[in-house]
Amino acid sequence: MLATVIPDGAKVLDFGCGDGRVAIPLAGLGYDVTASDSSQRMLDRLTERAPNITAVRADANGIAGHLGRRRMDAVYALAVLIHHSYADCLDIIGRLRAATKLGGILVLDWPVSDQPCEADSWIGVTTWSAQRQVEACARIGLESVDSELPWGVYRAVKAGG
Repeated sequence: MLATVIPDGAKVLDFGCGDGRVAIPLAGLGYDVTASDSSQRMLDRLTERAPNITAVRADANGIAGHLGRRRMDAVYALAVLIHHSYADCLDIIGRLRAATKLGGILVLDWPVSDQPCEADSWIGVTTWSAQRQVEACARIGLESVDSELPWGVYRAVKAGG
């Protein structure tokens, strides 16, 4: 499904990759995938299954150190943001946006709800109001892209507009 919004041959960051359930199929389609997770155990599973994928142990605070000056054509975070507070989500999204080149694609799993709520534990689920997402995107530098995906798809633009 992600391949419908990511250009062919793109350099892609899978943030919160786990054991590679999404990274491995994308690499098989010809994408240059860098997979990042904070769990070494998950990264070990990934590299056992797909040694050709670049695996990086990093959370949002450490991803810039691993990428250096490189910016990705596309970044996605699936089943990650739902486990974090609003403030942490905004910080993570800002760091992922910084890892995405201008005009690149960012795919985020941050569900909207008519009754948004903030997770109070790792197994909770943070949901957002549509208005709060729009405001966050404007501040961070993300423009919504129409897609058939069940996640938010955004184009990286200059912050504030």
